[in-house]
Amino acid sequence: MYAFDPQNFPASPGVYLMKNAKGKILYVGKAKSLRSRLSSYFRGDAGHTVKTAALVARIETVEVLLTASEKEALLLESSLIKKHRPRYNIVLKDDKNYILFKLDRSHVYPRLTFTRRVERDGAAYFGPFTSAAAARSTWKELGRVFPLRKCSDRALVNRVRPCLYHSIGQCLAPCVRAVDAAAYAELVKRVEAFLTGRSAEVLRGVQKDMEAAAEALDFERAAELRDLLRAMRKTVEGQATVLTRLVDLDVVNWAVTDQGVGLCLLFVRQGRLLDRKTFFFAGLEASEADWAAGSALLQFYRPESFIPPRLVVPEGLAEGAGAEDEADGRLLAAILEERRGAALRFGAPRGREERKLLELAAVNARRAAEEAAKAATADVLPVLARKLGLPGLSRIEAVDVSHLGGRGVRVGRVVFEDGEPKKREYRAYAFPELEGTSDDYLSLAAFAAKRAAAGPPWPDLLLIDGGKGQLAAVERALAEAGAAGAFALASIAKGERRSQNEMEDVIFVPGRKNPLAIKPGSPELLFLQRVRDAVHEFSIGRQRRVRNKQGLASAVLELPGVGPKTAKRLWEAFGSVETMREATVEALQEKAGLGPRRAAAVRAALAKG
Repeated sequence: MYAFDPQNFPASPGVYLMKNAKGKILYVGKAKSLRSRLSSYFRGDAGHTVKTAALVARIETVEVLLTASEKEALLLESSLIKKHRPRYNIVLKDDKNYILFKLDRSHVYPRLTFTRRVERDGAAYFGPFTSAAAARSTWKELGRVFPLRKCSDRALVNRVRPCLYHSIGQCLAPCVRAVDAAAYAELVKRVEAFLTGRSAEVLRGVQKDMEAAAEALDFERAAELRDLLRAMRKTVEGQATVLTRLVDLDVVNWAVTDQGVGLCLLFVRQGRLLDRKTFFFAGLEASEADWAAGSALLQFYRPESFIPPRLVVPEGLAEGAGAEDEADGRLLAAILEERRGAALRFGAPRGREERKLLELAAVNARRAAEEAAKAATADVLPVLARKLGLPGLSRIEAVDVSHLGGRGVRVGRVVFEDGEPKKREYRAYAFPELEGTSDDYLSLAAFAAKRAAAGPPWPDLLLIDGGKGQLAAVERALAEAGAAGAFALASIAKGERRSQNEMEDVIFVPGRKNPLAIKPGSPELLFLQRVRDAVHEFSIGRQRRVRNKQGLASAVLELPGVGPKTAKRLWEAFGSVETMREATVEALQEKAGLGPRRAAAVRAALAKG
């Protein structure tokens, strides 16, 4: 591991680049105080997430770039992430600028065009559209309804005869015909109103003009307006109004799943939900979600992007969980406001409508994460089956042993089907006869015998958390129980060799001395690690629950005047000694069914303890 010395780093703002033994950048970060931030990585009691622990184990060198302020550090960090795309940073896989409509109002005869850049040129911009196909489809529909010119400025002045768009009634042909500038300007106003969500206002105007033409006996004009009205209604009928106020805003929220963090942006223009964009960041945990969202927003909203005047975010991102997080939130808001070139209201939702939008973004984020995880797993399982020499891989069971010095032995089993956990089939097995043995091999053998007796449905693979010894113990027990060959076996353990200062997980199978050739960091190994982590967490949780219950029962039984029956009632009513201590005499009477004198005595004993 990297020999970190805090005295080698200044207590000033800047950016740090963490590199591996080959000099490749693993992670880019920024800090208000480089010394403090870097020290947090290398403290023995840091309590890192799995992702951060894996990063720290690979670090060989750390380089720093000093900046004049924390804001400059944040901007430099964003730039370096885009340039180097480090493995452990949040990097948007699709960080391009999205399509917008541009209406150049400075021209006498404006046209509606596509662009990916917002410039301060007085033009009106509408969008963004995350789907180019959807944007072009909308553009075609608008062309049928509003006959603006389609040709470029150069073609406009050089054309000598009308184009095909004029022939099919989708252009007034200002290139060769004398088009009334005022009438064209009125058409442009309708397009702008329509794109900003004021479609009802435009529809009412066209309806009024149609009725006026009919009253004036101009039936040809009335028929044209009638057709225009029908086309416009067809175009807007799919739009959903989500706000009673005609405002432009984007809504950002995330969802944390077992596989990572999903992020969703909703685009609301003039009160209507226009589009959405989702991202998925595999392997992140709940504590990293707001950091991931902030990093993603800096990459998504570039200086040339369209940024609305209001950005709704969860309170955790708006306010921050701590002083440093809060500063990060303020810096993010300041940078986005600077990129927008105008005031930006960045913060938590205001009112019921915005809260509902935030919830909708969370639902979409979760769906994006689940779909991404399913897609990744669907690709992984066939490859993993081939590496294990299996015809297919659908049902996987995993097993792990947990105990504390041989006491409270629990063997946990989890089930995955088609890559997803089936928590209703999770089981924890107790083996009282093994108490005090501290023998994982015996525990696994006992589980194997019980699993063989249970019968189908058999798994395609039973994954054992352990090495070759644990694998052999299960294989032998299954053979003795007459279930040899009923399903494939494999075990997952830490390898003997180190690569880049990190112990790598390896996979063993029966009849093979060396581990399988599964590349570290590959999707197949990551999936097996996910299954192993699930059973490890489950078995430890069940063993801890038993230990806590035993400790609680002992602590309650030590109270004066409390026997086994009263202890059981207190345990069932409150669940912990801390909760009992907080309970009043009346609560002890009501919830545990104690009499007034007994409740008062127990309350006094709890207060002394």
